[in-house]
Amino acid sequence: MAGDQLLAWAAVGALPERLSLPRSRRIALVDVPLQGLPGWLGIDRALVGWRAWRRQGGAVLVADAGTALSLTCVDAEGRFAGGRISAGVALQLRALGHATALLPSLQAPAAAARDPWPPATEAAMAEGCLRATAAAVIQAWHDLPAAGRGGLWLTGGDAPLLLPLVQQRQLRPELAPDLALEALAALPAVGLLR
Repeated sequence: MAGDQLLAWAAVGALPERLSLPRSRRIALVDVPLQGLPGWLGIDRALVGWRAWRRQGGAVLVADAGTALSLTCVDAEGRFAGGRISAGVALQLRALGHATALLPSLQAPAAAARDPWPPATEAAMAEGCLRATAAAVIQAWHDLPAAGRGGLWLTGGDAPLLLPLVQQRQLRPELAPDLALEALAALPAVGLLR
């Protein structure tokens, strides 16, 4: 699809020089109808927070599990209520490989391991990073005041891997792998979805 055919686009950070997209169709924070958005917030967090809040019909905690694990809270009135950011699974694995003498640099695991205590180093690293990320989501949920708990949403590339680990702790998150794209299409400025 040529850039002139795009209805809208959004990006976090700089675009590659070879990619030429019409600036007039770039979605900015002001286009996301979520209250209380600070100017420094990434458009990705604003989009997923807004869309989960709209679909939930109330307060949400969105765990966007990609390169970073971005935890975004939106209150029942549709106001940005804060969040947390930490390294995602693949970033943790690469950091272990680069910052230690004897551990390999790995990519994200392709599937959740079946053994919670794997004997092989690579599997132990993958399982440890995956479970650490799931624990961050679970802890964030429990740190919310009971009155502020609405729905827990998982999105991003590692969300399917985190889902069973979060469910083991009696949480019932909504898995929404395409939440950011769905949000972009549903924005009033774009108007594809209602």
